[in-house]
Amino acid sequence: MNVVCLDMEGVLVPEIWIAFSEASGIPELKRTTRDEPDYDKLMRWRLGILKEHGLGLREIQATIAKIDPLPGAKAFLDELRSLTQVIILSDTFEEFAKPLMEKLGWPTIFCNSLEVAESGEITGFKMRCEQSKLTTVKALQSIGYETIASGDSYNDLGMIQASKAGFLFKSTEKIKADYPNIPAYEEFDELLEAIKKAL
Repeated sequence: MNVVCLDMEGVLVPEIWIAFSEASGIPELKRTTRDEPDYDKLMRWRLGILKEHGLGLREIQATIAKIDPLPGAKAFLDELRSLTQVIILSDTFEEFAKPLMEKLGWPTIFCNSLEVAESGEITGFKMRCEQSKLTTVKALQSIGYETIASGDSYNDLGMIQASKAGFLFKSTEKIKADYPNIPAYEEFDELLEAIKKAL
């Protein structure tokens, strides 16, 4: 029994924070988990920048409403879901992910949640569990599933390395160079073929 675990941002949809950085004109917000392995540190830094500029959930959601999945992502996901179970494991937040899940045909996603004041200011965030992607993959394995995982960033490496098959997808040259033993793909059809072989 297999389950495929996929990262969301950078794999199925564009990076939300990069899109918001461009929309808001704040270049510092371009920093993602491709640059900063410590997610807690990254999020606290982002919230500080939002507070400094008086920006909150409404402004970010307005940007997200204009984001479409990466070309070919929905067809890839539809075909993959016809073959096996798929769960998206993301460090994003329910408040960000919902409109993107609608555009992808409502796949299952495990993510986190934001703490938002009545004013719309994002005051904090609640992570589902520590090292959520790796922890979830291990939990799935403990109930009898074999996992196949793919992602693009530092925070995906744990689940990729713990799975029976794991792939980098649309990753950075640095991560690919640092982890040459992990097969790396750029196109959905290549990733689909690799997953099919692993099933």
